[in-house]
Amino acid sequence: MYIGGSIFLLAVGAILSFAVTDSINGVDLVTVGYILMAAGALGIVLSLMLASNARGRDQQLPPR
Repeated sequence: MYIGGSIFLLAVGAILSFAVTDSINGVDLVTVGYILMAAGALGIVLSLMLASNARGRDQQLPPR
């Protein structure tokens, strides 16, 4: 999951948590929204960590 997908999850989760007032039998949309926002935040953190790791490896390679 990259940063764009993570931002999408955050946005959909926020919409479900704060803007949707409808209900579905057996599904709590607020909880689903919070779960999606947590997944999006985790995805952003992991994407940034992986990008930082890759950037650090590139700088440590010896010159050719």
